[in-house]
Amino acid sequence: MIKFVDGLSELTGKLAAWMFFAVGLFITYEVFMRYVFVMPTIWVDEVSRITQIWAAYLAGAYAMKYREMIVIDIAFKDPNTFSRKLVETFSLIVVAFFCFIAVWYGVELWWKATLRGHTTDTYLGLPKWFTQASIWVGFGLLLLQTIVELIKVWTIGVVKREHLDGAH
Repeated sequence: MIKFVDGLSELTGKLAAWMFFAVGLFITYEVFMRYVFVMPTIWVDEVSRITQIWAAYLAGAYAMKYREMIVIDIAFKDPNTFSRKLVETFSLIVVAFFCFIAVWYGVELWWKATLRGHTTDTYLGLPKWFTQASIWVGFGLLLLQTIVELIKVWTIGVVKREHLDGAH
């Protein structure tokens, strides 16, 4: 399970990076079309926002995997002490609890939008379920990675991930 979730977080993190890159291309295209050809697009704004939303939520698990989300180094320098493991455990449990709540209510919000056929109030009129799914998918992935990190704290200790996974 640990390798699967780590691999999934790695995949979604890289996907998020490419999505942010694509947003940059979209916006560059829009600027070029608007100011060079004076022909603004109708799709760049909404597609860029939706892509950014998905990318941000998909990146969370990747950040957690590399411990770039929560770093406790001031008070507990030695990563293998019992007190450090307790603090890490507490912080991961808090994150997991928040993720669970976000998934719970995110699924509810997504389900309502899906059943009611809500769409965005834009020219494209995209279904809202697509954007709202990013909440529970992203926090679900973060919850899985948080559980894996909790297991790692007690099985392999709290170490910088560069030592385990190589430089990222």
